[in-house]
Amino acid sequence: MSGFLAGLLVAVLPLLAAGFWLGRRTTRPRSLGGLGTAVEHATFETLHTASLAAPPLRAGLTEETARKSAGRLRTLLGTDALCLTDQDTVLAWEGVGEHHKTQIMDRLGGPLENGRGEAFRLDCVEPDCPVRWAVVAPLTVDDRVHGALVACAPRESAVLVRATGEVARWVSVQLELADLDQSRTRLIEAEIKALRAQISPHFIFNSLAVIASFVRTDPERARELLLEFADFTRYSFRRHGDFTTLADELHAIDHYLTLVRARFGDRLSVTLQIAPEVLPVTLPFLCLQPLVENAVKHGLEGGTGQVDKSHISITAQDAGAEALVVIEDDGPGMDPDWLRRILAGEVSPSGGIGLSNVDDRLRQVYGDDYGLVIETALGAGMKITARLPKYQPGVHPAGRLSRE
Repeated sequence: MSGFLAGLLVAVLPLLAAGFWLGRRTTRPRSLGGLGTAVEHATFETLHTASLAAPPLRAGLTEETARKSAGRLRTLLGTDALCLTDQDTVLAWEGVGEHHKTQIMDRLGGPLENGRGEAFRLDCVEPDCPVRWAVVAPLTVDDRVHGALVACAPRESAVLVRATGEVARWVSVQLELADLDQSRTRLIEAEIKALRAQISPHFIFNSLAVIASFVRTDPERARELLLEFADFTRYSFRRHGDFTTLADELHAIDHYLTLVRARFGDRLSVTLQIAPEVLPVTLPFLCLQPLVENAVKHGLEGGTGQVDKSHISITAQDAGAEALVVIEDDGPGMDPDWLRRILAGEVSPSGGIGLSNVDDRLRQVYGDDYGLVIETALGAGMKITARLPKYQPGVHPAGRLSRE
């Protein structure tokens, strides 16, 4: 949390400095009614403009994001022109004097290499061009220069140099957050791949063995199971998106349970109670299926393979702003201390990485308050509860993790 607060201060303080500077430039002897003084009004406008410039930058530094944010950044500084560059080219130019692009890039070698700001005069043969001076402030993430913010004005100004540096630091914070978002997405993708790797050896072999057993005795049953297997694997190994809907996840679970029932027959019974209003809720892909698989393994197989019968219940309830999903089995349960060590990553569970993987992903997407709640004891079965917010910024079905 301390890191978050530090990042927040780094982001906000430059805005206040830029807002105060802009307020001084725009102060007028007029009444603003309930909005406060002219300086306060200008500060609020600056914060609002900065909030509009932030979302594109949270996607990284590209031509598209630079184009979308350059106008807002120019408004923050109040300059005649502003451009954003990467290491090699001008990504976006806002304002007059675009013919200076080549000259500016020729002068960026030093700032991009050493990470220090610089101001220099611009040579121009056009008499009506108001752009005569440029202020360069590097954009850095983790001590690595990604590009530069360049403000252009008619004359040299110490205030502009200071303000450009502050705004560049704010832009750098947004780019750092974008980098964290991308790292977070890569981590989630890696964990999904780990789940898929778990599904492959553990489940596919048993499913194919069951289907093969019906090929001669009941060909129609074998065909139906093969279609169920195809639908389940198609969902599990899909390539589009880190998120899905509760309806789609439950549909995949139904395919999975059909194959499991074919293997265990009357030894397994399942009860489902699903509230229709929670079916559109978005959740991390392959989030619930591993929990059901865990219930099958520990509820029916029970480590010894001697459990005669098992009952699994799956409920999904509407809980106001959240959906409450509970998966419960009446199997042999687990030692709570051993379970804590599994979730902490201290030991590897014999059946795979489902529980810790799902718990980690829920916390990464929704925060630490949304990890799995697991109730178990030896001989007492296991009850797993997952709370899913009905809305979470940046979480969309069949889409990448993003920030809006």
